[in-house]
Amino acid sequence: MHISAKCSIAIHCLIFIYEYGDNKRVTSELLALSTGCNPVTIRNIVSALKKEGILSVKFGTGGAKLNCALEDITLYRICMAVEPDALKKFIGVHSMPSPLCPVGKNIHAVLEMSYNKVRDSLKANLQSITMKELINEYHKALTGFYSPLPDQDHG
Repeated sequence: MHISAKCSIAIHCLIFIYEYGDNKRVTSELLALSTGCNPVTIRNIVSALKKEGILSVKFGTGGAKLNCALEDITLYRICMAVEPDALKKFIGVHSMPSPLCPVGKNIHAVLEMSYNKVRDSLKANLQSITMKELINEYHKALTGFYSPLPDQDHG
């Protein structure tokens, strides 16, 4: 009944890669140190982001780079890359209501329309937030004030 931490770990990795990828070889071990996660977890997340086209990774030597413009990377795209069932899992319905009970027999149908509205709203909100906004928020937190990124992409 929630979106897993994989999304926040993926965003952490993307910000790190954006900030440091031009100056150093960003590896799963380095990302693991920054995120506090196991390198295997990081490799799985990086692999999912690569498969989605968000990242490119140098084969053999390592080193990840953003593969597209910050404006093209939305929270929805990130979440779906690392957790494809995130919206389905966001609101769950108990799986074994009694078929003998009138409420139990109909609860899935009753909840489906409302839950779909919530999922659609969440999807729209996730699609409206880009990595550019998240990078701006990172810079704001880092410096204590807001300094928007220029329209030209970083790397």
